[in-house]
Amino acid sequence: MPEHAAEVTAAGIARLAGVGRAAVSNWRRRHADFPRPVGGTETSPSFALADVERWLRAQGKLAEVPLRERVWQQIAGHPAGAVTALVQAGCALLLVRDRSTAWPKLAAVSDERLAETLPVALEEVLTERFGAERAVRTPTAGELAPAVPLLRGAAELAAETGARQAFEFLLGRHLDANPRQYTLTPPGPAALMAALAAPGAGPRPTVLDPASGTGTLLRAVDHPGALHGQDADPDLAALTALRLALASDADVRVRTGDSLRADAFPHLTADTVLCHPPFNERNWGHDELAYDPRWEYGFPARTESELAWVQHALARLRPGGTAVLLMPPAAASRRSGRRIRADLLRRGALRAVVALPAGAAPPYGIPLHLWVLRKPAPGVTPSPELLVVDTTADHTGAAGRDKLDWQAVHTAVLDAWLPFDRNGTVTETPGASRAVPVIELLDDDVDLAPARHLPPPAAGGGAGELLAVRDRLAETLGRTVALTPPPALPADTAADPAAAARPTGVTVGELARTGALELRAGGTGTLSFPAPGSPVRVLTENDVFAAQPPSGSLPDGVPEEPVLLAEGDVVVPVLGGGSLARVVDAATAGAALGRNLQLLRPDPAALDPWFLAGFLRGTANTRQASSYASTATRLDVRRLQLPRLPLTEQQRYGERFRALAEFEGALRLAGRLGEQLVQGLYDGLADGTVAP
Repeated sequence: MPEHAAEVTAAGIARLAGVGRAAVSNWRRRHADFPRPVGGTETSPSFALADVERWLRAQGKLAEVPLRERVWQQIAGHPAGAVTALVQAGCALLLVRDRSTAWPKLAAVSDERLAETLPVALEEVLTERFGAERAVRTPTAGELAPAVPLLRGAAELAAETGARQAFEFLLGRHLDANPRQYTLTPPGPAALMAALAAPGAGPRPTVLDPASGTGTLLRAVDHPGALHGQDADPDLAALTALRLALASDADVRVRTGDSLRADAFPHLTADTVLCHPPFNERNWGHDELAYDPRWEYGFPARTESELAWVQHALARLRPGGTAVLLMPPAAASRRSGRRIRADLLRRGALRAVVALPAGAAPPYGIPLHLWVLRKPAPGVTPSPELLVVDTTADHTGAAGRDKLDWQAVHTAVLDAWLPFDRNGTVTETPGASRAVPVIELLDDDVDLAPARHLPPPAAGGGAGELLAVRDRLAETLGRTVALTPPPALPADTAADPAAAARPTGVTVGELARTGALELRAGGTGTLSFPAPGSPVRVLTENDVFAAQPPSGSLPDGVPEEPVLLAEGDVVVPVLGGGSLARVVDAATAGAALGRNLQLLRPDPAALDPWFLAGFLRGTANTRQASSYASTATRLDVRRLQLPRLPLTEQQRYGERFRALAEFEGALRLAGRLGEQLVQGLYDGLADGTVAP
């Protein structure tokens, strides 16, 4: 095997072949010619990618490894680690993007020669793009030698999809593979933060993120003129610099270091500051920064690191510039920060506090806040009110990660912020938004939690809406009675001798091999090419469990094509160990298949979709097809079984299964309406809008 050959784990093999990890374990046990491990550990071995490809192709389990998968496996198996490989690939992609005519000439030599000549070209393009002082170091010829096949593959991927999309895919795959290593800001809150700062930023704004992480906040800014970022992690700083340079023609300046202790931009006057600071940091520099000039609104207590970040953001703004920070809710009410909060209010620096639903960003279990701040400008008298917005109510979507209706949250916040920013006040919306006079907030607590300053909404929308809910519930309960299945009687084997003999079974894997159905695995939830103006919806794992419409979305800029659903497809969750299958209807068709979902597309001439979905839900069927890890149960869809029946008999079963699904849907709706009615009556009786 070559010295620098790429390696792949069992999880990578499963991804290549579109199967579960249990299938890979079975192959290792059953096939003596399966490739031997070449690295890793006894419990997590790695295999030579080339050997695995040959074996899969010989077994008919793989026609061709997609280029994006090959490049990713080369990154994952790089001897210096995936981050180093990503940085090197990003440098090459930047060269391909900015000097498209130079790359073919450079690449038309041997691997050894390319490794020798590439550093000079990279030094030129990196200096031109980032300046002499930068977070991205030019790799040496020795460092590039093992990565040359990777760099060639990355350039080939860029030719297919574009350099920006290629890097987004590779970076996204790395972040997905290491979820505990990074604290990410999801696209929803990032877009909202950028939109809150946009009205006063002007064209081509200068933007700073002093805790830039992977650069998601800076990347959310439309048409920036200059992007400045700083992060204490050198690897993240390098990846962010490359990501921003590939995504925009803005002037990109990213530095390494702790922004509070070693500010890399002490003289910057930015139009906008966006920041998702680290929360609850005790070791933020309290002892050594006591006399720092940034503490214009008061010296933060050791337990108030977030208020240090707030004042750092204000210090780097031009007069009239806007900062938006993602904050823990405790920062709005802790007694140790009340003096700084009071001064921010008195001087008009804090303009709005927005409560987001739980699940908006890590830590996902609590409802985080957005603070919108504006640096006071000489001669400008700010509004004597603070805007408070609460989006945690049910009308913006169920709380929880991957369940939020971000469009509703986005609209609710901007509908309050834009008129407030323009006029200094806003019409009150009970339970949702209010412009609170600052004088009301300057008490002993200076508590800025939005829910404490909002009048309660009318119970359930008012008595009239509660009556409408009651009528819908009565109608739905009537439907459940009509849809209740007839009594379950044993099969009459005397009248129907065929019922006495159980039909022979066939597995889903066998049906896939014979072409009776097609199997496809869901993506990571960050993969697609949505058309402009019509983002692709994603059917998520939660949507299947909750029997709700597709609620996910796919951001632009990642090269992997999504698996699009068609009417009559059957979707099965592969995690959790439950018995569940969903037949795709016309309303869901066209959505993309989300992660942890398996699609079965039956040939309508051979299989009835409702027959297929019904038998896949059998408890005994899913039990025998499940495998168990230390923290989860995984379903091997290929091992699920169906009886061999003629199509006409399948359709008889299918009609019964369809009726059961309709009955189940009616029960779900009745349960939701009942909960809504009960809570509305409790609220109405408690606040006096409903008479006892």
